[in-house]
Amino acid sequence: MSPPAAAHRPSLRDDILESTLELARTGAAISLESAARATGITKPGLMYHFPTKEALMTAVVDHLMDGYERDLQDRLGADPTAPSATERLIAYLDWVCEGRFDSGDLVMFADPRLRDTLTSRWNERISPWVAVPDSLPATRRARLHGVRLIADGMWFNAAGNGLPLSDSDRAAVRALAHQLIEGTS
Repeated sequence: MSPPAAAHRPSLRDDILESTLELARTGAAISLESAARATGITKPGLMYHFPTKEALMTAVVDHLMDGYERDLQDRLGADPTAPSATERLIAYLDWVCEGRFDSGDLVMFADPRLRDTLTSRWNERISPWVAVPDSLPATRRARLHGVRLIADGMWFNAAGNGLPLSDSDRAAVRALAHQLIEGTS
C-alpha cells in the first residue's frame, strides 16, 4: 500500500489580493498587518507571498488590471489582428459606460508613499488600451484623446463616488463620444 498523497494547499495569493482590494473598498488604511487580518492569515503568511507593502500593492494593481483587460479583450472578440487605436478606445469607452466602479478601482492612490510606483504601474498596464499613436493626423489624435478623457472622467467619477449620471445622461455622453470618435460631431 502506498502512503497517502501529500495534501495540496492552494496558494493564498488570489485570496490575499481580493481581501486587500476589498479592504481598499472600505477606505481602511492598508498595511501588511491589515491585509493579513482581512485575509485571515498571519503577517508572516502574507509576507511569504508579498514581502513588502510595495510588492503587495503592485500585485493588487496588476490583479485589478488583469480583470479590466479580460473585460476589454472580451469586447474586442477573438479577432487575430491587432486592434486599432480606435477599436481599443471604443472598447474602453463602452466598458466604462456600462461598468460599475468603486473606490477599490482607485487602489493606485491608496498610499501617498507608493503613489508614484503604483500609478506608474497602472499607466504601464492601461496604456496599451488607451494610447493614441503619434503617427495619426493631429485632428484624429485630438478626437481619440477627447474620447479617452471622456471615458477616464466617467471612470474616475464613478470610482470616486462623484456626482452620479443618470442612465439616460450616461447614454447621451456615450453617444456624444461615439460621434466624436466617428468624426460626426
